[in-house]
Amino acid sequence: MELYGYKNIMQVPRLEKVALNIGLGEAIQEAKALEAAEREMAAISGQHPVITRAKKSIAAFRLRAGMPIGLKVTLRGERMYHFFDKLVNAALPRMREFRGVSPNSFDGRGNYTLGLKEQIVFPEIDYEKMDKVRGLEVSIITTAKTDDEGRHLLELLGMPFARD
Repeated sequence: MELYGYKNIMQVPRLEKVALNIGLGEAIQEAKALEAAEREMAAISGQHPVITRAKKSIAAFRLRAGMPIGLKVTLRGERMYHFFDKLVNAALPRMREFRGVSPNSFDGRGNYTLGLKEQIVFPEIDYEKMDKVRGLEVSIITTAKTDDEGRHLLELLGMPFARD
């Protein structure tokens, strides 16, 4: 409160939600890819994912409107804090050649987006049962007004930012 001159405790930035997203372009050819990714995402987040569908048809990708092309989960409350703790303390340190996350991935309004190249960094994923390595996008939405406030909040919560 003192650092940014807040007059009310409710002005202090906090986590609002964490959104997870997996884009599944290969789900057009194989329907089993969607089921496997759905199981993995449910294990990672502790919540059943929603299937995202194509809005437009794109002939070059053999894609028609309404076809499933991804999965998403929005975490709030207790599950959000549990996932954030697991991400910071278990998943990120298990990444190969990890030197911290980029401090530049803020959107201008205090929200942070992080892309993971492989989902096997999460302890719930069994490497033997996995069919394919997929990426995962994690968006951390805060109530902060600026990037500096959001960065400071995430640093205080333990997010390991890389030093330049």
